[in-house]
Amino acid sequence: MSQKIDFSNKPVLEGSKVILRPFVEAEIMLALLEEPELRKLTGSVCSDEEAGEPSPQEEIDRTKQWYLTRNEQTNRLDLAIVDKESGNVVGEVVFNEYNEDTGNVNFRILIGQAGCNRGIGSEAASLFIHYGMTVLKVHKIGLEVYSFNPRAERVYQKAGFVMEGVKREDFSLIITNTESIYKSL
Repeated sequence: MSQKIDFSNKPVLEGSKVILRPFVEAEIMLALLEEPELRKLTGSVCSDEEAGEPSPQEEIDRTKQWYLTRNEQTNRLDLAIVDKESGNVVGEVVFNEYNEDTGNVNFRILIGQAGCNRGIGSEAASLFIHYGMTVLKVHKIGLEVYSFNPRAERVYQKAGFVMEGVKREDFSLIITNTESIYKSL
């Protein structure tokens, strides 16, 4: 396969509910990452007790710097998810871990509580996956999701992902998406 994808272009993708755009701020992501349920569902904490504890200042500074450098990255694509109704950033979508030899890429999405249960995650995932398949021309998009996060599993299934496996002695499901969903778009 061996193809090089240029992730330096940071597009703006618009749907009926969301706008996916490059990051211009870091503070809102810091607040989202502190949400107890989000920390638990993304594996950012190990127990329910830790879910309510704020991050130490050093971690906050590191995370802020991380988001401020997302637009400079050429080996990944990170976009903010903006709720069109409120104009607020409610999460992020990411392509990372790109493999030039196979044309495969990892997908990640994070949605804070303000963006839940309104179809925002489903639309953001579909827009981003469509961009990856049709514009970037990735071969395969994969992800892992914790088995205790059924809401995320439903979003991924709506976006055309299918489960390929379950990691033994782990809580992760391996899910992938190929071009087949886009034949119906």
